[in-house]
Amino acid sequence: MERHPVSQIGSRRALLPLGLLAALAAPSAALAHSTPGGQELLPGEFRVRPVVTLEGHGGLENNLQGRPQHYSIDGLFGAVFEWGLERGGSFAIEAQLGPALVWGEAEHFYGRVHVEPPITVAPTSSGSEEEEEEDGDHAGDEHSEEEHAEAGHSESHSDGVPYRRTDVKGFLQARYQPNDRFEMSLTWWPYYVTGDQGEDVIGLKNEIGVQAIWALGDGDVNFALGDRLESIVDGLFLSLENRTGWESTRTYLGNYTDPWVGVGFNVDLLNITLSAGPRFYSPGSYAGLPFRTDWGGELELEYPLSKSVVLFAHYKPIYSAQSGEGWGVGWQHHLGSGISLSF
Repeated sequence: MERHPVSQIGSRRALLPLGLLAALAAPSAALAHSTPGGQELLPGEFRVRPVVTLEGHGGLENNLQGRPQHYSIDGLFGAVFEWGLERGGSFAIEAQLGPALVWGEAEHFYGRVHVEPPITVAPTSSGSEEEEEEDGDHAGDEHSEEEHAEAGHSESHSDGVPYRRTDVKGFLQARYQPNDRFEMSLTWWPYYVTGDQGEDVIGLKNEIGVQAIWALGDGDVNFALGDRLESIVDGLFLSLENRTGWESTRTYLGNYTDPWVGVGFNVDLLNITLSAGPRFYSPGSYAGLPFRTDWGGELELEYPLSKSVVLFAHYKPIYSAQSGEGWGVGWQHHLGSGISLSF
């Protein structure tokens, strides 16, 4: 599940691009002490800020049979609790909750296998129909979109990805930033499915993530202020993240680790972050698939309309070079945009 959030524009400190990286990975402000709507906290100072995140996003799983898609419009409402620490550090707890309007499939943990039911054609007086029925017994066979729609097995992708229902999603994160160059976070993404439809089953999905970010430079890169291309080294960072997921049926889906390298910089007020690297994925036993290495990257954009209102967008492609039952070689894409408000 991808999450996208309250932003960090307003500070040109070392973790500005890192704040965007974490912010676009979850509805949160990664720099708890330098966020829209407030100044840096002094040691021992405490502040509570209401936050609202509105986002539209979609996922395209082109490497899976039937090419399933999911789209959603989310409205999350919550608050950030921040404490100032010594040497400009901070500790923050953020919680958000709200509705998710679902089209096609619901959001799910990366790497979930997708196996469509066999396609069969009702027998007729023509002998050729039996051959079509036998071919339909093999889930791996190719079928036209017309056959899928006729059999009623891929309504979510062949019929224009219709609106399904309204689910409920949440976000809870604890963030610790001892200085300008390092940050750690622990995050929980609960997601409640409100109806049985296709592969979606009523119940609570869970995803847990741990992330550490190291800034290699001072983060002070703005090409609109005269910085040259060689200044880009000041925006380099390393990110190490692990996520683990469970389906609403309590099925353990697996975990993945992303050791990614990135760079962040500004063009006037527009913040741009690029990151990429391998994804080491370990599927749950339910999948019957081996450990594999995928590859991915992400482009993130963030622009402040005011001190408390920020527009954001992101695009994340992931490529898998290994296939198996319910999983294929190819690309998955996730993209979204929205607006964050902090009061």
